[in-house]
Amino acid sequence: MRPLTLGGLALVLALVVALVGVPAGAQTDVSIRAYAVPPGGFPHDVAVGADGIVWYTAQRTGHLGRLDPATGTVELIALGAGASPHGVVVGPDGAPWVTEGGTNAIVRVDPRTRAVRSWPLPESRGYANLNTLTFDRRGRVWFTGQRGVYGRLDPRTGAMQVWDAPRGRGPYGIATTPDGDVYYASLAGSHIARVDVETGAATVIEPPTKDQGARRVWSDSRGRVWVSEWNSGNVSRYDPKSRSWRTWKLPGDRPSPYAVYVDDRDRVWLSDWGANAMVRFDPETETFRAFPSDRRGAHVRQILGRPGEVWAPESGADRLVVYRTR
Repeated sequence: MRPLTLGGLALVLALVVALVGVPAGAQTDVSIRAYAVPPGGFPHDVAVGADGIVWYTAQRTGHLGRLDPATGTVELIALGAGASPHGVVVGPDGAPWVTEGGTNAIVRVDPRTRAVRSWPLPESRGYANLNTLTFDRRGRVWFTGQRGVYGRLDPRTGAMQVWDAPRGRGPYGIATTPDGDVYYASLAGSHIARVDVETGAATVIEPPTKDQGARRVWSDSRGRVWVSEWNSGNVSRYDPKSRSWRTWKLPGDRPSPYAVYVDDRDRVWLSDWGANAMVRFDPETETFRAFPSDRRGAHVRQILGRPGEVWAPESGADRLVVYRTR
């Protein structure tokens, strides 16, 4: 597919870059900058490559967006009729890979030519409500579907396998640890699961808080798995070596952490819908620091980054916001 065109010319939007003010009294180790994206796109997930180019899913318009932070230029790439993309990550090949919920497929966009390639799920599986994806050490794609499935695609052969989740509906966020282990979170099932990347078997791991609503997961540099608990307002950490948990409550009256991401300094970032803020947790000092959005109902649904940068898509404000830490 080619970029969205108008009158035969590529529709490339150079948009004004807004600097978001840091709350009064805050430390100055984080700078915040917001980039407007075309309105109505509902940026759901975001991923940044090693080259600094940022990709995001414009879920409501069926596009993959490409932002060049150096210029503020945004390009929209159509993913086809009926597209409704959810998750995006940059793969080991440097290309953006997408869980395309509208067409029930895994999609790759060539970063140079913008060509779109699709691997549909088996028709026998029906609509999976695809959510998030990650890569294992062998370059295979693992993905989740909230209808109660998870799966694996080998891009080299096109072979795809889909498994029923052990407790049915709910598989949501998914991530790979530095050791190559794959974990997913089940929002409806209130648990996380470790996936055997060779057999595909999933082992359920119960967090200590009942009905916590485990929504997304991410690993730190030591392979410990961090979980954003949507229902309980907690962030929790599972240590696979000791098989132990620790749990911390986010500040505020009614915290609702949606997404979680661990940066290159092992500090934990969460999007708290209750506070309409990004929240950073330092595991060493066990302290939280909030970065409220200057837009009401920002609704950050996912977080990703690269060394020195944490990116958050504000689906409710049609913006991508970067938190630079160096």
